[in-house]
Amino acid sequence: MFGVATHDDYQPVTWVGRYPVHVTTLLVGAHSLAAILACFLSAFGISGILGRFMFDSAAVWSGALWQLATYAFVHSPSGLLWFAIEMYMLFMFGREVERFIGRRAFIALYLLLLLAPTLLLTAWGFSERTGLAGSSALHFAVFVAFATIYPRLEMFLRVMAKWVALVLGAILTLQLFAAHAWPDLAVLWLSVAAAFVFIRMRGIGPQLDWWTGIKEKFQPKPKFQVVPRTTPRRVIEPENVYESIDPLLDKISRSGINSLTASERRTLDRARNQLLKKTP
Repeated sequence: MFGVATHDDYQPVTWVGRYPVHVTTLLVGAHSLAAILACFLSAFGISGILGRFMFDSAAVWSGALWQLATYAFVHSPSGLLWFAIEMYMLFMFGREVERFIGRRAFIALYLLLLLAPTLLLTAWGFSERTGLAGSSALHFAVFVAFATIYPRLEMFLRVMAKWVALVLGAILTLQLFAAHAWPDLAVLWLSVAAAFVFIRMRGIGPQLDWWTGIKEKFQPKPKFQVVPRTTPRRVIEPENVYESIDPLLDKISRSGINSLTASERRTLDRARNQLLKKTP
């Protein structure tokens, strides 16, 4: 759609008939199945089971480590419309990110965006209890990764992708700021920063002077080696010209002029030039 595959690792996980199935497709399917399951659990009045899979810092400290990842697959039935939009954006933009950076790198990016927020909130749990459910921040960060790769791509109303990401990020920030939802605000900007840095660390995106300066500070300095200057050797010409060319003439008489080496030819030429200068 937006670009072409620029990585050899962009291969489907499997095929369904003639249609390739990539990691992004599997993620959309997994989230959709989880949302459908949540609807059935709510319909039968057993939605309390979902609470065991939402992130709760107190529960994680008590041993419920699976909540570090399962929180993202807990989707409330009351928000199915926004969930559908979220899945559409994941499929459209996540597929392009996967196409550009490759399957393994995309899996690493998704795991980073999945686990980084809950690890932060787990540490936050020392001071106050925190919770998290849903994947809105995670998938917005996937869009940020897309905008980092294609910042000048024109999207809605011919607005470039980087400005769309910036405006949406500002709206979400103001919304959480007004609600004093500090943990959710930290999760949002941690996810955005993680996506941006991950893509930039792979050398993708337009050149940024400030980012280049930061990288240069942490890159090892090249080691220079001082090479001593070599003085050209002075060629001392023999005083007796005949003594220098007699062996060469003997060699020519025995084996011919083609038997002389390059150095011997230069010696013969110098001797000839000296003899010509002495000739009145």
